[in-house]
Amino acid sequence: MSSTYLFARRSAGYWLTFAAIVWASGSSGAGEKPPNIIIVISDDVGYGDFGCLGSPIVRTPATDAFARQAVRFTQFHVSPTCAPTRSAMMTGRHEFKNGVTHTILERERLTLKATTIAQVLKTAQYTTGIFGKWHLGDEAAYRPERRGFDEVYIHGGGGIGQTYPGSCGDAPGNTNLNPALWHNGRFEKTQGYCTDLFFGQAMQWIDSQRQLEKPFFAYVSLNAAHDPHVLPKGYYEHYLGKVPDETAKFYGMIENIDTNFGTLLKKLQEWGIEQNTLVVFLTDNGGTAGVPIYNAGMRGTKGTPYQGGTRVPSFWRWPGGFSGGVDCTALTAHIDMFSTLAEIAGAKLSDEIQQQVEGRNLLPLLKNPQSEWPDRFLVTHLGRWPHGQVAEAKFAKCSIQNRRFTLVNNAELYDLQNDPGESKNVITEHSDVVAQLRAEYDVWWESVQRLLVNEDVVAPKINPFKELYWKQFGGGPDAELLKKMDPASIVPPKASKKATK
Repeated sequence: MSSTYLFARRSAGYWLTFAAIVWASGSSGAGEKPPNIIIVISDDVGYGDFGCLGSPIVRTPATDAFARQAVRFTQFHVSPTCAPTRSAMMTGRHEFKNGVTHTILERERLTLKATTIAQVLKTAQYTTGIFGKWHLGDEAAYRPERRGFDEVYIHGGGGIGQTYPGSCGDAPGNTNLNPALWHNGRFEKTQGYCTDLFFGQAMQWIDSQRQLEKPFFAYVSLNAAHDPHVLPKGYYEHYLGKVPDETAKFYGMIENIDTNFGTLLKKLQEWGIEQNTLVVFLTDNGGTAGVPIYNAGMRGTKGTPYQGGTRVPSFWRWPGGFSGGVDCTALTAHIDMFSTLAEIAGAKLSDEIQQQVEGRNLLPLLKNPQSEWPDRFLVTHLGRWPHGQVAEAKFAKCSIQNRRFTLVNNAELYDLQNDPGESKNVITEHSDVVAQLRAEYDVWWESVQRLLVNEDVVAPKINPFKELYWKQFGGGPDAELLKKMDPASIVPPKASKKATK
C-alpha cells in the first residue's frame, strides 16, 4: 500500500456554482427521477489487466462487454496507492488536503472537516451503501457510518487481515476466506470468498432499495486483487503454468471480480433499472502482479509517479443519460467524480463544499467526449515520508503533468504526446515548459502544508476493529476491560505535537 496525490487548479466554468445543499429533481436532464449510482473499484489492478485493454492472458469478458457500452476515459488518473485514491474520490480534492499522506500510521484517516460524496447524495434523497474496503479511518468518528453511508459492510484497515500499529488494522485472524465483516455496527462471521460476499451483499441491498423505489448510491470498493492472493483454487487453477503462481492467483482474483460484475449487470437488467443506473468501473492505482506480463506500454507501477502508477481504466455507462461505446481522451482524474456525481444526482453544493472541491464536472464529456476541455495540471506525490521530514520530501516520488508533458521528481521531463512510455528525458529541450510546471508545483506544495493534519496524531494503543471484535466475541488483551466498553465510546485519538512513531 502507498499513497499519491493529484491536484487540479480551479478552472472557470468547471466548478459547480450551487448556493446551498438541497434536492433539485431532474437537474441531471434524464427526467424526473435521478439515476441510481454504482461505483465498482478494484484494488491493485492495473490498466493492462483487462482483455479489452490488451492483456494477453487474463479473461475479463463482462468488463470487456461493459467497456464496449461505456464512455471510456483513456487518460484517467488516480493516486499510485489505495487510501489516497479513495480519499480523493470521496471529497473531490487531492488527498493531501484531506490529511491523507500514507496508507497507515493514522495518515490514512480522512479529515473530519471534509464532506463526502455520500453525505452530499443523501441531501438529494439517495440511500447510500458501501461494500468492501473503506481505508479512511477505523476509529468511530471516521468510519463510513458517520461519513454518509446508511448500509456498511466492510473489513477494517487497508486489507482483510492486515494490521499495522495504530488505527489501521482488521479484525484478528481474518483472511479473504470466511472473514468477519463489520455490518451496520456489528461483526458478522461469514462463509465464502470476500469478493463474492461484497458483491452478494451489494446486490441484496440494491434489490431492497429498488423495491422501495429509492435512488441509491452503491460503492462497491473491493480489496481484491491486493495481496495476499488468498482465494479458492478453482478461481485460478486454469492460469497455473501460464504465469508464475502468484500472478495466476492475482489473475484469478481479477477474473472473479469480472464474474461478479457481470452478475451485477445482469441483475440490473432483470430488475428493470439498467436504463436509469449510472455504473462506473475503475481501479485504484497502477498495476502490480500483472505488470511483468502486460503494462500497456507504460512505465512504472503502483507506488510510482509515472503513468504506470496512476493511469487506470475508467468506464462510465448510463443508458438513459448518455451514449456509450466511445473513447474520451481528455485529461481526467478521480477528483472529478465528486462534482460529476453531484451534478447527475441534482445535489446542490453549499459555498463551503464548493471551496472543498477541486475536480471538474465530467458530465459535458460524458454527453460529448469532444467537448471543450481546457488544459490542466495534475500533481502526484507518493507521500510516505518518515515522520518529521515533510520539507525534505517535496520532490521525492512526485510528478506534475498537463495534457502533453509530465515533470517527474523535478528532474525528468517526458513528452507524453510523442513518448507515452516515458523513455526519453527531454528536460533540456523545453526550459519554458519546465519553468511553468515547477511554478505550478510550488503553488500546489504550499497550498497543502496547513492541511497535513494527520502528521502528529497519537495512535490508539489497540486497533479499533480489534477492540470491537474482542468486545463482541471476547478474547484479546484486557478482555475484562473491553467487555465493559461501549463501541460508541471508541473515539478518535487527539492530535499531539509529539509523535508516537
